Amino acid sequence: MTRQPWSPIALASAASAAIALAFSHSPPAAAQSPVDPARGRSLYEARCGGCHSLDANRTGPLHRGVVGRPVASVPGYDYSPALRRVGGTWTADRLDAWLQGPQRMAPGAKMYLSVPGAGQRRDIIAYLASTSPARR
Repeated sequence: MTRQPWSPIALASAASAAIALAFSHSPPAAAQSPVDPARGRSLYEARCGGCHSLDANRTGPLHRGVVGRPVASVPGYDYSPALRRVGGTWTADRLDAWLQGPQRMAPGAKMYLSVPGAGQRRDIIAYLASTSPARR
């Protein structure tokens, strides 16, 4: 009996299945690194600092106190109509959704950049929360 070589289609299918299997399992929760506000500060400065500051409006609004603050409420900043329509309060969960895709949350908003890494978003949000006053 002679063995037939793999056809290119069969080989490609097998490779695709192996890749899909490798990426279909998410890492266990224990594999996530702990939230690190200090790392969040570095990420904030590198990823957000070009347009934002904690204490001054720039291309984007100031961020000190953002966690717990009503959306689109910084005095003196000209928010887009899209973000003004969002309403509500900036919570950690809402900031996470915003950083995943500002245009998904508020199509037509001024911000287009996103932070794709969940760990990076958690750290940035933890840093922002550490700069926000405690709410009663």
